[in-house]
Amino acid sequence: MALKKFKPTTPGQRFKIISTFDEITSSTPEKSLLAPKSKSGGRNNTGKMTMRYLGGGHKQAYRIVDFKREKDNIPALVKTIEYDPNRTARIALLNYADGEKRYIIAPHGLKIGQKIESGKGISPEIGNTLYLSEIPFGTIIHNLELRPGQGAKLARSAGSYAQLMSRDSKYAIVRMPSGETRMILQACKATIGMVSNIDHSLEVSGKAGRNRWLGRRPRVRGVVMNPVDHPMGGGEGRATGGHPRSRNGMPAKGYKTRSKKKDSNKYIVERRKK
Repeated sequence: MALKKFKPTTPGQRFKIISTFDEITSSTPEKSLLAPKSKSGGRNNTGKMTMRYLGGGHKQAYRIVDFKREKDNIPALVKTIEYDPNRTARIALLNYADGEKRYIIAPHGLKIGQKIESGKGISPEIGNTLYLSEIPFGTIIHNLELRPGQGAKLARSAGSYAQLMSRDSKYAIVRMPSGETRMILQACKATIGMVSNIDHSLEVSGKAGRNRWLGRRPRVRGVVMNPVDHPMGGGEGRATGGHPRSRNGMPAKGYKTRSKKKDSNKYIVERRKK
């Protein structure tokens, strides 16, 4: 994947850096795998705004993505690699040998016409989904399950990946994208490779309008609000706002919010670095 810079012919083009979309092979999605997607504009069923800074944006259709990969030992051919407006990664359309079509999160390096599989006893190649008990140590993986059969929950965004470090009893030791080392049951599945669109973090929108197309409205800083609206609001002139904190008073900049009694703490081998 490559990025494209623009000549500064307009203010919006001056800083814009976006993808060249070279890897995209089809602009028409598979109709049988689309679902309607409604927008709330951040309002609840009474019309009250419960989430700020949402609204507008281009109309989108949801692509039904297969996160479970439960069609074990049935080979599939990669037909297309497509853009998905609902996520940062690219998606790939698979044609299974039994005739079924499914979308998956496309790994980096996946090619059109490539054969991929899932299940037990298959080779750990890019795009294949294996159980953690069968993946070699040190392998780069994505789309990890947290519970067997639940479907992928971890390492799904553009360019993200985890790494299988070792195995201990019935658990696999996995280093997460955050740097945290965690135990996950070996009966869980993961896909080989890292997620596609690895340069996504380097993209620059260039203008406010591109954020509005994505359904994001302008975000107001707490320090310019009134005291009734934010703990950092108020004051004469340009006040600093005191200690940085969220709207409900929770300190920012390093304050730990994870519960010490959380049941899953026992699965964390090493916490993420600051």
